[in-house]
Amino acid sequence: MTFLGISGMQYSGQSLANSRILLAEDSNVFTSMIGTRLKELFGIEVEVCRNFEELQLAYDRSTEPVTLAISNINLPGAENGEALEYLIDLSIPTIVFTGTFHEATRDKLLSKEIVDYILKDNVFAVEMLAESVCRFLTNHRHHVLIVDDSPTARALLSSRLKRYNFRVSVAESGAKALEILKKNPDIGLVVTDYNMPDIDGFELTRRIRSVRGSHELRIIGVSSSSNRLLSARFLKAGGNDFMLRPFIDEEFYCRVNQNLDTLVQIWSMQAKLKEPAAVKSVA
Repeated sequence: MTFLGISGMQYSGQSLANSRILLAEDSNVFTSMIGTRLKELFGIEVEVCRNFEELQLAYDRSTEPVTLAISNINLPGAENGEALEYLIDLSIPTIVFTGTFHEATRDKLLSKEIVDYILKDNVFAVEMLAESVCRFLTNHRHHVLIVDDSPTARALLSSRLKRYNFRVSVAESGAKALEILKKNPDIGLVVTDYNMPDIDGFELTRRIRSVRGSHELRIIGVSSSSNRLLSARFLKAGGNDFMLRPFIDEEFYCRVNQNLDTLVQIWSMQAKLKEPAAVKSVA
C-alpha cells in the first residue's frame, strides 16, 4: 500500500484494512465521503454510527478492540458531547471531526487528550482526515527519544507522543541519551532540551551528528529560554528544528510530523537510487 498525504506524508507498507474504525457521524454526505475515501486509500471498512445509541451498540456487540474512532462533537442522542466523553472513558483513541469550533472548544478537546481534530470548513477536510487516520495507524513505525532532565517535561512530551501512537523512549541526561541511541539504531527522532547538567543540548547534538547524519536521524531542540539566538546555535550544531517553550500541541505535533516526513522521503529516495544497481547485478 502506498499513500501520499495532503501535507506531504508518505507511507508505503502493509495494508491497514485490519483496523477497526468507528465513525460517529450523522451527516449522510460526510459518512459517504469518509467511508468511500478510507476504503479507496486503505481498504478500511468503517463502522458508521449515526447516533449515540448506534455507537454504544457497535461497541457492545463486538469483542474486537476498536483501533480508532472518528467522532462528531454533537451526535443525535448526545447533543452535549456525550459521545466523545463515552469514547474517551473507554480509552478509545479518537479523532474529532467537527464543524463547531472556537478557542474554548479547542481547549476542551485537547484537555481530553484526543488524537487530533479536523474541521469540516474546507474542501480538503476529508483528505486531511484520511491523513490523520493514516498517521495514527502508522506512527508506531517511528521511534522517538525525549531527552530532558525534568521529570515533568519528560512525562508531558512522552504522553503527547504516545497519544499519537509513537514508540517513545526517554532519557534524563545527555549521557543516558547517547547510551539509548547506541542500543536503539531504529530511533529516527530526538527531541532534546537545551539546559541539562551533564551534556547540554548543543553538545549532545554535536555528539549525535558525529555518528548519525540528518539522513538517518532528525533532532528537534527545545528550550524555555528567552534567548532567541538558541535556535541558530542548535541549527549550527546540527539540529534540524527548534521550539521555544511553552508550545501548543498542534505546533509540536506538526513539527514532529514534518521532520519524520522528511526522513521518510530521504529513505524513499535512497531506496530508489539503489534500485538500478540491484537490477544491474541481477542482469
